[in-house]
Order: sequence, then structure tokens, then C-alpha cells
Amino acid sequence: MKTNKSNNIVWHSLSIEREHREELLNQKGLLIWFTGLSGSGKSTIADALNKELYRRSYLTYMLDGDNLRHRLNADLGFSREDRIENIRRVRELSGLFVDAGIITITTFISPFKEDRQKVRDLVKDRFIEVFIDCDLEICKQRDPKGLYKKAREGKIKDFTGIDSVYEKPENAEITIYSHKQSIDECVKKIIAYLEDNKYLIK
Repeated sequence: MKTNKSNNIVWHSLSIEREHREELLNQKGLLIWFTGLSGSGKSTIADALNKELYRRSYLTYMLDGDNLRHRLNADLGFSREDRIENIRRVRELSGLFVDAGIITITTFISPFKEDRQKVRDLVKDRFIEVFIDCDLEICKQRDPKGLYKKAREGKIKDFTGIDSVYEKPENAEITIYSHKQSIDECVKKIIAYLEDNKYLIK
């Protein structure tokens, strides 16, 4: 866990807070956290959701796991310690986006329950966990990035679902069975949840 290395810092209260930004944007800041195995369909479904929310005139931003590892988290590998640090950074970044009043969509395997709980603790009732529940064998068959093949060949170590554990969510707000539902059906299910729970206000 990262701790502050300086004692000479003070938290500053600011005049403009989240509720002011939300009023300006006419929306609620949210964190829609997609979690699931590699190849389960997280990024595909999240991108389709992002487009639908944009079509409805909501301000969104999507944080994709691979994209962040190209830049912000380029210094991290895939050891357990690096995965924890990866999600710690994403947690803090996501919290800032939610505080800005933006509907933030993230797509991370995020295999450890403790890490996902820390994200929930940070943004509280603005956290919506979307578990993309797809059978491991189907993810292996899809293998869009060729990662399962590399893991089986020993070219990738500590790969989630092969030699590293994925801890399934027990109480996700939304569970999607991507191997049984079309992308459109998945998006409609998420939108229905957001509307039914008054997260979408337009």
C-alpha cells in the first residue's frame, strides 16, 4: 500500500464541489466498473455502453486496462504486487473523474475482491460493479489477443484464469452473461439498471 512520504501536505477544501459540477452537466458522476476474465467481452460491451450514453448526451470517459498500461501504468508488470498497484492507481484516477461529475466506465480484469472493494469504498454509492460472467473455456476459445495460448505455452506467467486466481464478485450490481446475450441485450440490461435506480436523470 502506498503512503504519503511527506508530512508537509494539507488537504485543501475547494469552493466548487461535485454537486456543482453535476448541476452544470445535468448528470450524476458514476463509476461503472467492468470486471471479468480476459476475453469475456468487457471492453466490447463497455464501448457499446459508452456509445449509447453518448447518444443520450451524457458526458462519459472510458478507462481501458490495456490503454492505461501503454502510458500511465507502463511501468507495471503482471505480478500480484503490480496488479494491486495498477488498480490502486486506477481507483484514484476514477475517483477524480467521478468527482468531476463524469460517468466513468472502466474495463479491468481486477481479479482480487479486496482491490474492487477499495474502489467501492472510495466512491461509495456511485460505484456500479458489472461482472461479465463468461465461462473460462469460452474465453479461451475466443482468445482475441492470443494471451491464453501464450499462457499455456509458458510465455506469460501469473495469467488470470490459468495460473493466477480470479475472485468472482459475490454481490455485483449487474451480472452479464456475455456468452448467452448479444451486445445490444447487454447494453440494454445495464441501461435499464441505471434508469431504474435513478442514476440517469435526463
